Amino acid sequence: MSQQTEKMEILVRAVGRRKEAVAQVKIVKGTGKFLINNKPASDYLHNNSNSILSIQAPFEILQKKEVLEKIQDQNSTNSQDNSEIALSGLIPSNLDALVKVEGGGLMGQTEAIKLAVARAVCQMNGTSEIRKNLKDKGYLTQDSRVKERRKYGLRKARKAPQYNKR
Repeated sequence: MSQQTEKMEILVRAVGRRKEAVAQVKIVKGTGKFLINNKPASDYLHNNSNSILSIQAPFEILQKKEVLEKIQDQNSTNSQDNSEIALSGLIPSNLDALVKVEGGGLMGQTEAIKLAVARAVCQMNGTSEIRKNLKDKGYLTQDSRVKERRKYGLRKARKAPQYNKR
């Protein structure tokens, strides 16, 4: 994998964190694959459709922007060919997303991947309009909530032992 990644032209790198999970995303030129720890995203996330849609949502905003630009270009040139507008998938067909994620559970990892992908899309495109759309949807906001530490004298962070009055 590392030798293969070195040969590929890395367009963007980004990091996302959530709870104990840390995700590192590399976007490279490719064929539209989304690999998480060298596995297809659907296999790694156990075909959880909510998780899969969540991690691909930042690419959806990028696709919508590109489609709108194509429509505007076609309207300005009055071309009748609409074959370019069709979406082949959520991730652009000329890009691969390679994700390395560790720590936490599947949902924490999913949220970390979503943040990393959103940051990568923002870096890759660079326009303030894309950044504004991502920010409005909440994809660029890091969720800073973490597990509260256990205190001595208590069973968990806040759970106290049972109290006997008599």
